[in-house]
Formats: sequence, structure tokens, C-alpha cells
Amino acid sequence: MAAPMSESWSWFLALAFGVSLLKCLLINTYHSTDFEVHRNWLAVTHSLPLSRWYFEETSEWTLDYPPLFAWFEHGLSYIATYFDKEMLVVQNLNHASPATILFQRLSVICTDIVFIYAVKECCKCVQGGKGSKDLLGRPSFVLAVLLLWNLGLLVVDHIHFQYNGFLFGMLLLSIARHFQGRHLEGALLFALLLNLKHIYLYIAPAYGIYLLRSFCFSQDNKDGSLNWRSFSPVRLAALGAIVCSVFALSFGPFIVLGQLPQVLSRLFPFKRGLCHAYWAPNFWALYNVADKVLSVLGVKLKLLDASALPKASMTGGLVQEFQHSVLPSVSPLVTLVCTLISILPAVLKIWLRPSGAQGFLRCVVVCALGSFMFGWHVHEKAILVAILPLSLLAVESREDAGIFLVLATTGHFSLFPLLFTAPELPIKILLMLLFTLYSFASLRTVFRNKGGLISALEAVYLAGLVPLEVLCEFVYPCTVWRESFPFIPLLSTSVYCALGVSYSFIKLYLSLFRTESAGKLKSH
Repeated sequence: MAAPMSESWSWFLALAFGVSLLKCLLINTYHSTDFEVHRNWLAVTHSLPLSRWYFEETSEWTLDYPPLFAWFEHGLSYIATYFDKEMLVVQNLNHASPATILFQRLSVICTDIVFIYAVKECCKCVQGGKGSKDLLGRPSFVLAVLLLWNLGLLVVDHIHFQYNGFLFGMLLLSIARHFQGRHLEGALLFALLLNLKHIYLYIAPAYGIYLLRSFCFSQDNKDGSLNWRSFSPVRLAALGAIVCSVFALSFGPFIVLGQLPQVLSRLFPFKRGLCHAYWAPNFWALYNVADKVLSVLGVKLKLLDASALPKASMTGGLVQEFQHSVLPSVSPLVTLVCTLISILPAVLKIWLRPSGAQGFLRCVVVCALGSFMFGWHVHEKAILVAILPLSLLAVESREDAGIFLVLATTGHFSLFPLLFTAPELPIKILLMLLFTLYSFASLRTVFRNKGGLISALEAVYLAGLVPLEVLCEFVYPCTVWRESFPFIPLLSTSVYCALGVSYSFIKLYLSLFRTESAGKLKSH
């Protein structure tokens, strides 16, 4: 039974205030090169004319987000002038004065208001928790904690430094609008999101097919099949107008300037190589290791000539292209085909047998995780594109809760190498323990009468993260191999976590074909 709309949301405000306070306490923690990336973008968009934004290369961290995000930075830059004008000078590379740090940290915290509002709207779409006598056992409360206090966002945004909270707020608000039957608003929000950060192209197929099938066709036949007579050209035109208007607003000025090819070359730099410097825990991490093992065995068994093999640059920690030694080298086209194949069943399902907004949400998660598994030059942070939407399913279905626990625990642990400085070590471990223990305890409370959430084998795998962390952080740095093989901790983390992410993807894939669970997200 859904929670009454008149119910007090004071608990939600307390959660939001608490996490905002924690973010303020993290202001002086380590920040990555992404801090300089965004400082440079502030300077570029503030100090240079529009025609030079996507050509400027004084810094190696050139502007490579879509135009709407550039305008977002441009708007922030006017506030930045009240903190430290020196941060807005393009030539001031690596400028990180206390005022600059304060401004950039606060800008992330303040723009998270979009995320907080989106989480509240998502909580309204969740069943109130029939039989839950206390607030702590309600799915809406659990969901709010899992999203507002998400470990990955705290690590990536408020220590490492990025603006993902603001962007995920747009995504979650778009999803909530579809559950509320406000499809045009949902489409508008997603179109804006694509023009803020193009990584969300991962889930564009889910949006496109869902809106075409469930919005442009107003009703189905009695047997659930597509009723072509119900197609509405007006609705399709409305969707097209929204999407085209947003893209025209975003890219229009650069099209007029004749700079569209330059902008696109910045957005899609295919020469960066198959994998990021630190391998995301996906299929290609396993593929790279398999290639390395086969090449070593081939040389040992004298089946391969070591002098004829490419250099093992894939373990060098550099962002560049490399050739595999034994297995076929992978091109961007291959990764695109693999990605499309991986998401095809989910997309076909919501076209052939749509199950409302709930089916759409499952398709979003499958598309996000499929793209993470097989995409080109995937960043490890992209795992959050799957984890956050999966949180909504996790509080409604025991099976989805089990998948969430494995994926979230593994995915969040895979972010640990982003924080490699000693002062942040206890912080990341403590936050990981608190979030993981809460996830297990709260979801067990929600589904307390429906059996265990994870199997014994899954529990053993997750427990293996503990010795892995001890090995990478405490044991290996004290060995004689750390100088000759510095990549071993990263490699171990990536490969071990890739096993858990791959397993979660397979289970999520299989969930497409199971009978819908009793729990339903509330849609209008």
C-alpha cells in the first residue's frame, strides 16, 4: 500500500541534511586530476569566446563534454569570480588555492540539490511497505538511504571530484516522471542529460524504445500485442520536437560556426584505446588478462617468439592504444557490436511485451551494465550508471535485492584505487563498511519473510574482497615486487571485481525472462 501523500517527510530532510554535512567534512580531502579538469573548463568557458571552447588546448585536460555542460561551467564561472578570479585564467594550470578548492567543492554540494529532489520523487514511486510497522523497514526509507548516502557518489564526487550527483539527479528525476505518467517531462529531462554528459548514451536505447512503444502507441490488443491503430503521430511529433529542440539549443551555435566535427572529435576520442588507464572491471579486463596469460604460456612452452610479441603496454597504466599478443585485437566497432548484442534482449522485451515503467527501468539497468561490460574505453566510475537505478528495483524484489548487493559491493570496491593517498584510506574503508552493512541489513529487513538475499557462494566471493584489500593496501607495498610490477594491485582489483560484475550482469540478464515479482513500483 502506497504511503499517503500527506505523510511527513521530515525523515527525508534529516537524511539529506546529514549527508550534506558529511560532504562538507570531506572538503579538504584528496582531489584527483578531475579537479583541475573542471577548473580548466571554468577558465576556458569564462575567458574565451565560444568559438574557441572546443579548440583550446593549453591544458591537456581539454573540454570533452557536450555543450550544455560547457554552458553549465560557464554559469558557475560567474560565481567563481567572487571566490578567486585566478582560477579563471586559462594559463594558471593546476591552480588550487584554498578559495578555489572551497568553491569547487561547494559547487558540487549545492548542485546536488537536484539529486536530493530526484530521490524524493523516486521514493514517492515506491510502495510504502505493506506490513512495515516502523519507518526503518519501509522501502521508501531504505531507498532514500541507498541513494542519498550512496558510497560511489561520495567517493567519486566529494573526494575524487566530479559532478555526477547533479547528473544522476536528472536521470532519476526523468525515471520518476515516467513512473508518474509524465512522459514528455521525462523525455525532456533525458534529452537535457544527454547534452550534459554523453555517457548516458548507454541507456538511450531503453528510452527510445520505451517511449515509442508505450507512449506513441496508446494501447495494446487484448493479447498484449502491438495495436498499430493506436499509434499517435501527434505524440511522436511532440517527442521529436522536444529532442530536436534540446539538441538544436546545445549544438546549434557550433553548427553555425562550422565546428560540429571538432566538437564530436572531442566527445568521441576513439584513439584513447580499449581500456582506461585503470581497467574498469568488465569483460575486456578479463579478456586482457586472458591474452596476457596465453602470451606468457606461449613463450614458456616455446609456441610463441617473445621478440615478435607487442610490448605489454596494456599494464603500463597509460591511456593509449595497444595490440593484444595472442587474442584478436579489439576495435571500437567490435565493442559497439558486442554492446548492442548484450542489450538487444532487454530492448526487444519492452517492445514486444512491455511491462510498464517497471520493465523500462529494468531495461535501463541492463543497457547501462551491458554498455559497461562491453563498451570502448569505459571508465570505472560508469558502474554507478547501473547501480543507482538498480536501487529502485532492489527495494521491490528479493531477487533484485540480491543482484544489487553483489553488484553494489563489488562495483563500489572497484572504485577504491581512485583514492590512493594514505589519509583517505580509513575514510574509504569506513564508508564502505557502513554502506555495505546498511545495505545488507536494511534489505534483509524489507524482505525478512522471503528467504536469504544472497547464496553461500556469493557470500564467499564478497568476503574475498577483504583479503584482496589487505593484500593491495598493506601486504604488496611491502614486497620486493612493488617496483618491478607496480600494476599488480590495480590488476588484481580489476580482475576480481570483473568476476562479480560479470556475474551480476548474467543474473540481471536472466531476470528479464522470469515472472514479474509481487513487488511493483508505483506508476500512474
